[in-house]
Amino acid sequence: MILRSIILAGLIGTCLVTSLSAEETIVPEAEISYEKQIRPILQAACFHCHGEEAEVDGGLDLRLRRFMVQGGDSGPAVIPGKPDESYLLDRISSGEMPPSGSGHPLSSEQQDLITRWIAQSAPTLRSEPDTLAPGMVILPEDQEWWAYQPVSRPELPEVRKSELAEQPIDRFVLHKLEESGFEFSPLADRKTLIRRACFDLWGLPPTPEMVEEFVNDEQPDAWERLLDRLLADDHFGERWARHWLDVAGYADSEGVTTNDPERKWAWQYRDYVIKSLNKNKPYNLFVQEQLAGDEMVTPPYKNMPPDAIEKLIATGFLRMAPDGTMSKQLDDDLTKNEVVADTVEIVSSIFLGLTVECAQCHEHRYDPIPQADYYRLRAVFEPALNWKKWKTPNQRSISLYTDEDRAQAAEIEAEAKKILDERLVKQQEFIDRNYDKELEKLTEAEREIAVAAREIAEKDRTPEQKAVYKKHPSLSITAGSLYLYDKPAADELKKMADAAAELRKTKPEELFVRALTETASDLTPTFVFNRGDHQQPKQEVKPAGLSILNHVVESQIPENDPAIPSTGRRLAFAKQLTSGQHPLTSRVIVNRIWLHLLGRGIVITPSDFGRLGTPPSHPLLLDWLADEFVQQNWDIKQFIKMVMLSRTYQQALSTDSAYLTSDPDIALFGSARLKRVEAEVLRDMVLEISGNLNEKMYGPPVPVMSDPVGQWVIGIENLSAGRPGKVLEMHGEDLRRSVYVQVRRTRPLSIFEVFDNPRMEPNCELRSFSTVAPQSLMLMNGDFIMQQAQDFATLLKTEYEDDTAQKINHLWQRVYARNPDQSELADAQQFLIEQQETLTERAGKEDDPALLAMANLCQILLSSNEFLYID
Repeated sequence: MILRSIILAGLIGTCLVTSLSAEETIVPEAEISYEKQIRPILQAACFHCHGEEAEVDGGLDLRLRRFMVQGGDSGPAVIPGKPDESYLLDRISSGEMPPSGSGHPLSSEQQDLITRWIAQSAPTLRSEPDTLAPGMVILPEDQEWWAYQPVSRPELPEVRKSELAEQPIDRFVLHKLEESGFEFSPLADRKTLIRRACFDLWGLPPTPEMVEEFVNDEQPDAWERLLDRLLADDHFGERWARHWLDVAGYADSEGVTTNDPERKWAWQYRDYVIKSLNKNKPYNLFVQEQLAGDEMVTPPYKNMPPDAIEKLIATGFLRMAPDGTMSKQLDDDLTKNEVVADTVEIVSSIFLGLTVECAQCHEHRYDPIPQADYYRLRAVFEPALNWKKWKTPNQRSISLYTDEDRAQAAEIEAEAKKILDERLVKQQEFIDRNYDKELEKLTEAEREIAVAAREIAEKDRTPEQKAVYKKHPSLSITAGSLYLYDKPAADELKKMADAAAELRKTKPEELFVRALTETASDLTPTFVFNRGDHQQPKQEVKPAGLSILNHVVESQIPENDPAIPSTGRRLAFAKQLTSGQHPLTSRVIVNRIWLHLLGRGIVITPSDFGRLGTPPSHPLLLDWLADEFVQQNWDIKQFIKMVMLSRTYQQALSTDSAYLTSDPDIALFGSARLKRVEAEVLRDMVLEISGNLNEKMYGPPVPVMSDPVGQWVIGIENLSAGRPGKVLEMHGEDLRRSVYVQVRRTRPLSIFEVFDNPRMEPNCELRSFSTVAPQSLMLMNGDFIMQQAQDFATLLKTEYEDDTAQKINHLWQRVYARNPDQSELADAQQFLIEQQETLTERAGKEDDPALLAMANLCQILLSSNEFLYID
């Protein structure tokens, strides 16, 4: 196994060491070597032209030291011990190599390193093979990268102040702090803690009653019981689903084209995520269902129990990538392959934490991911996402109608048809009756002509017949014009049509699942695409995981599992990921959970554990967490609780200037981290505080429309009334939590967009937080904030009438989870007095200056930093 993994060419080839060349120099580990220092530079900048393709530019292969000494068309590229005479350095220093526009120019530091390496006789760590197949070579140094090592449970480190580190997490964190001469910040006060916990677990503020209860709870397990309460509430799933939906790329529309078609049934996947988190579905099962739920259910997908339906809905995860394949204006094959590529990108970023997509067109520039590996991973999904046997989004929908539903619907339809058949008979009777009345107004000769022509199509009538009907247009009575002649009869007919329509409404609702399925017959071979071009297939590849992990976990995946009706590839891949042995799966998810709780990941690039990512600040802690998560049976809630019970989580914001100067990014976690609320949380918190939040869960998304000034707002536009149309009544749906608001790729809700809501292109790996003027303008002038502040002021007036101090106290409690101090109370009272006087001068007859002044104060607090940031 070791020899096989020493050198793995991208096109599959094993090269065994033969003998040392006379000029080859092997050096100890500490010296500059080709493998550790030089090869990564050349791999990123030069290998694409000099070694990875079947034909190398200038006949020069840079993948081995021996090849460089041997040289190409221009002679030796490297002369060991003589950097000034080495052609490679001459080309690099002149800027000719890499060529301009390649995007990989070598820095002066990199050039200096290569110079020193050549001056030291260009040493290697080991002997080199005589031959090498084209493609990427994976060396033992590649496998040594921390993320590719097996997860091993480290011993708990020693700390000087063990009384501050009763939990394992705290031991790891304190150990690092003590190495730098610091220790934990003091514990946060209880009001800060409960506000922080509610934000992290609910995305909502605590009620004053919750704060008072927790502050006055003197039991030693008060904090733990609070966490249990928060984790058990359904708000938890709504909050944490948003984190998952970001990296899953959740959207309620297909994207790609300007019309951005809606995904009518995507919301069921969103609900699946919320429900799974609330019932604490183990993470390993959560992963398996999303990658291969259909392969865990026996087809045909009819008359399914709830558990089977849930697994099918879970595969909506693999239907989240932008999909323009219903458009007729796009290159059909290119668009299909883009859907597959985006799906692979989402899967690899969310589970592997690697930029696997960078190997779609060529060998990965920085990480040991051959291009062939990318297509082996793609082969896992291609039976279901087969671009040569493509199914459009509509063709992939699966009806949830049962046989019983269909029978019941057929019975109701038969009854409705009876009513409509009877209506047709009556309709014809009414038309005939009124036609006869109109005939009586004609002369006898005209009546004979009219009657003879009635059953003849207008185009076939004689000129004489046409003349009669033109002279007497009232003879042309139809179902649509009957009301002009006999309104009572038309009203009878309308009631019958309405009755049939109402009866049809009693049919069982037919729901559909946006799922991903396959059959075992979908065994179209997968090929490596030359430079990522689907029109240039090269060699065929079989399904597999990443070859760099072969020394840890078996990457090969059966091509077709005879035990199940589908190929079983995705199920095998999912089980490989969740075996507990995979070095990336648990590390990636615990790092994401840590990121959401502490505001910064142990690895701050959560979707890039490769060489371009940032190595972990606490590698031993990361491994301990990853191992502990698996030992806890992949229990998400238990893991979150464990982290929140740590002193690391419960710290206050540090006031130690020495620590903050030394660690301004809080990378050592010696302080709480100030966190700004996300766009959705801002809206939800405001709705909760104003008393308007509609806590209805699940179901179709709350629609988004354009307002008269072109902003995207929540609402249903009555398009039949012209644009801008009248907004239809929402019946409180507009006040639901933001996780239920429609995610339309081309229609980002304005308040969300201003506060950095991500675009799903194809997914969001890490949210960014900006501070820009439009945010303040939105809070100062936005209709949403102004209306909610007005409603909050009205609520305060209802509860406390004219008791200004009580209103101010409650305002502070709801917004900040604390009481105002004496200075704040005095300032707020003075503001209300002065603002009321000002507004009285401007007020109209219907205005209440006192209420408007309080609304202004509410708006000020809802726009403040203390509200927008959680400490």
